[in-house]
Amino acid sequence: MILVTGANGNLGSAALAALRARGVPAMGGSRTPGEGMRRLDFDDRVGLDLAGVSTLVLVSAGYAEDDQVVARHTAVLDAAVRDGVGHVVYTSLTTAGDHLGFALAHRATERLVRASGLPWTVLRNGLYAELFGGLLMWAGHGVESAFGDGALAAVAREDLAEVAAVVASDPARHRGRVYDLVGTPITAEQVANELGVAHRTISLGEYRRRLLQETPGLLPFQPPMLASIATAVRHGCLDGTAPDLTDLLGRAARDPLTTAAAAASAARPAARV
Repeated sequence: MILVTGANGNLGSAALAALRARGVPAMGGSRTPGEGMRRLDFDDRVGLDLAGVSTLVLVSAGYAEDDQVVARHTAVLDAAVRDGVGHVVYTSLTTAGDHLGFALAHRATERLVRASGLPWTVLRNGLYAELFGGLLMWAGHGVESAFGDGALAAVAREDLAEVAAVVASDPARHRGRVYDLVGTPITAEQVANELGVAHRTISLGEYRRRLLQETPGLLPFQPPMLASIATAVRHGCLDGTAPDLTDLLGRAARDPLTTAAAAASAARPAARV
């Protein structure tokens, strides 16, 4: 049986749906499981149960400080070894993202995966096109960002989910492989043009100020994480391409520009009446 962790999240649920669309039996695991899911709480070491799992799609348990994320991944990998899981597919971060504020937990987990002794595959996912579009800030009749003229080799989340399904469906073929899953470079200016609005660049200092002072609900680790994305895109560190995505999909990737524009449009404040 294939088990996909984080099945209530965006990537996990999409990967589970992609597996089922291929006719591959698969189950979702979640801290808060729905019908037909297995309870899987990475913070509950004693309760982790991976019995009967042939392939584990380990969707990164982000949204926490590095030590907490790595501890969670350690717990689930220990359970995978104990319960005899046959293969681990880990959703990591693109190789070009080594300097990003959230890279450490991914690279530390890759080491844990290799050291586990289990057969493994690492999917180094590029940043989502949905994220890129969602980070554009609406102001008046246009958008603002700290991305400058920099480009991001963005990927539609659905494509990454499909790749996870492709690999998990035939894991032996991908044993010991690290795939760099990046897409076509797009800029904030291109997204703005797609939306029919103007784009204005703000400084990194102004962006950080807005994150710290004007963005309610962010957890303490998130402003530096988001600022690291902005400076990496702005200075051309995330615009490299690789063939792995389309090779594994067996087709052209979804257009990241269209995807990013849709995400930006969805975040546009409603017009006041």
